[in-house]
Amino acid sequence: MLDWTDRHCRYFHRLLSRRARLYTEMLTTGAVIHGDRDRLMGFDPFEQPVALQLGGSSPDDLARTAKIAEGFGYSEINLNVGCPSDRVQNGAFGACLMLRPGLVADCVKAMKDAIALPVTVKCRIGVDDQDPERALFEITAQCVEAGADALFVHARKAWLKGLSPKENRDIPPLDYPLVHRLKRAFPDVPMAINGGLTTLAQMQEQLQIMDGVMVGRAAYHDPGLLLSVDAALFNEPARFDDAFTAVEAFLPYIERDLARGEKLSNITRHLLGLFAGLPGARSFRRRLALDAVRPGAGPEALLAAVGEVTAAMARLNGADAA
Repeated sequence: MLDWTDRHCRYFHRLLSRRARLYTEMLTTGAVIHGDRDRLMGFDPFEQPVALQLGGSSPDDLARTAKIAEGFGYSEINLNVGCPSDRVQNGAFGACLMLRPGLVADCVKAMKDAIALPVTVKCRIGVDDQDPERALFEITAQCVEAGADALFVHARKAWLKGLSPKENRDIPPLDYPLVHRLKRAFPDVPMAINGGLTTLAQMQEQLQIMDGVMVGRAAYHDPGLLLSVDAALFNEPARFDDAFTAVEAFLPYIERDLARGEKLSNITRHLLGLFAGLPGARSFRRRLALDAVRPGAGPEALLAAVGEVTAAMARLNGADAA
């Protein structure tokens, strides 16, 4: 979720669901150790529970970074062993680590020894020519032995050679049954499944077997999906009745960050899919994308874009009544 799940995105998503656990963009150990930590790692307490996802392959660097993250107040450290981008391949981490389960275990143990927070692992079912059954079961066994608190499995292979990162999100076939077999083999290890889940019905089906589901692109491109999560999956009332009231609740945050010098477009870019499927959604996206980048743009730009949806719905309701 690089460039997607930044602090603005997470704050808005927390407005939509009290219970969903939120994850940061993947940060490399080098960025945390040598970069601007407050900018990279700072978050609003309202986002909790929020987990920091790390990319790296040095046990010492990961332990050091995890200790820094613990000081920031994160609820979990998640090691990325699934991202297939060129950046992680050049750095020999992410999905490349599927080929080195022993090193992944060393990384997990180093972090567990350094911090009191839960340490989890997000992986694929294999890479390139690996046998998924063997690769997935081996890395799981070693991570569990090293003390990993949970496993998140993207139920696709990653092809480090031949497919782009974008293609790796869709082209390799999903293998849910393999992940289900893994869960049955390790019944006491908390496991969540990831990949291809776009509806609450699909998530509920997976929860008949798995302990959790992890949803990325579906929740980002259609944030309204999160409005139903608390009621559907946690049997708790939704925070808001609809996306319109959620936007109203987001306005004080927007005003606060604009006063600190943030640009409106950096905040509202995460809302472009909010009204997906509703009349006027395309006009909302177009108007917000254009107006939010104008110098001095403020909350009124967002409200005007929302007005495109309310106007379109009023026209549709009028036509139905006629």
